[in-house]
Amino acid sequence: MNRKNFLKTLALLPFAGIAMKLNQLYPITRSLPTTKTMPVLFLGHGSPMNAIEENEFVTGFRNIAAQIPRPSAVLCISAHWETQGTYVTAMDMPPTIHDFGGFPKALFEVQYPAPGNPALAKEVQTLVQQTQVGLDYNWGLDHGAWSVVKHLFPNANVPVIQMSLDYRKNPAYHYQLAKELATLRQKGVLIIGSGNMVHNLGLLDWSKLNTNDYGFEWTLEAKTKMTDFILNQNHLPLINYAANGKAFQLAIPTPEHYLPLLYALALQQPHETATLFNDKAVAGSLTMTSVKIG
Repeated sequence: MNRKNFLKTLALLPFAGIAMKLNQLYPITRSLPTTKTMPVLFLGHGSPMNAIEENEFVTGFRNIAAQIPRPSAVLCISAHWETQGTYVTAMDMPPTIHDFGGFPKALFEVQYPAPGNPALAKEVQTLVQQTQVGLDYNWGLDHGAWSVVKHLFPNANVPVIQMSLDYRKNPAYHYQLAKELATLRQKGVLIIGSGNMVHNLGLLDWSKLNTNDYGFEWTLEAKTKMTDFILNQNHLPLINYAANGKAFQLAIPTPEHYLPLLYALALQQPHETATLFNDKAVAGSLTMTSVKIG
């Protein structure tokens, strides 16, 4: 379950021609006609093994994909890309990154050859005003993105770009930055935050890994409070999560898996409702709770 000990990126050269053809279908977003507002998703991605296993959470991802319009592109904010500054992937063909260790060979063999969208990356760079967004040509799609997006769009025929998390910034900064992405929702772009609301790998109870909906007392307390705040569109205590007591401190020992939730919530309009799915605890100290807005 340890993350980011090594990063191996494999360029998918055979798919370059396909990427070029697909990108011709997706010109820069400002030239696209205005569409019906796309929903926003926060996906609890959990273990990388969800990429290749069949379970209720994978079914939940597939079910939600059937409920939303087909997007022109996906912008994913993943817990697994932390940087100094903010970057977006801007290559034609982002490689599939296997940023984990200790898993079966079959997981490392998975490739998700979705094209990128350099024009969308440049549009994000233009939209965001509170910081300078850099264009990245070296990252790709980490497992926070591809392990869930592959269930939404299994044919890898929707362009996907990633946006990094500036680990130096506080939650309010990320929430405000996300608001600057709002117009992309009217251009057919599906914005996805990928992480876990409760994510404390150090306290996992491995003996309960296959026990249905098992959470420690503090996990369930934090989960209940978080979901109440989400369903009531009460974002301020979620932004100021560190002030919510011991349960939240245990649930969010480091912020990277939690911050993608704030990106999704920041894009919620006053009239939009939030609905929950995959709302279960795993192995005591992890929740798979996912959110659809709009």
